[in-house]
Amino acid sequence: MEVKSTAKTLRIPPRKARIVIDLIRGKDAAEAAAILKFTPNVAAEAVGKVLKSAVANAVNNHDMDEEKLYVKACYANEGVTLKRFMPRAKGSASAIHKRTSHITVVVDERD
Repeated sequence: MEVKSTAKTLRIPPRKARIVIDLIRGKDAAEAAAILKFTPNVAAEAVGKVLKSAVANAVNNHDMDEEKLYVKACYANEGVTLKRFMPRAKGSASAIHKRTSHITVVVDERD
């Protein structure tokens, strides 16, 4: 039985979050948490929180063994984009897109 946790509308671009997510896919939950703890990236903290939440959901809600959990799937999808404008020369403006992401982590028990 797989258990998932999702964090929505995080102020991290999905492209940067996917770099961190690729490091933990398929790893044991404890090993993935250790990797995220020592990864010097802004997205590592957010992905770590989602992983911790998924493990807590599995243990508390579904009575799974924490030692057997592994990251079955994880992905970062595009969230809403905040649109801002910066003044430029001659009265014009340039668009600034502040991208957000929805991060999902799915954990499951190894047999």
